[in-house]
Amino acid sequence: MNIGDLFFQLMMLLVLLGLIFSVYFFIRSIALRNKSETKSIEKKLDRIIELLEENKRAD
Repeated sequence: MNIGDLFFQLMMLLVLLGLIFSVYFFIRSIALRNKSETKSIEKKLDRIIELLEENKRAD
C-alpha cells in the first residue's frame, strides 16, 4: 500500500467522523435550546397563574 493511499484514507475517515460529530452537536444544540425555551415559557405561565390567583383572592 502506498503512503499516499494511507494518508488519503485517514483524511477521509477524519472527514466522515467530523461530519457525524457536527450533525450530532447540531441536533443536540437544537434540543437544548428548545428545552430552555420551554423552561422560560413555563416560568411565565407560573407567574400568570400566581397573578390570577392573587387577583381572584382580592375580589
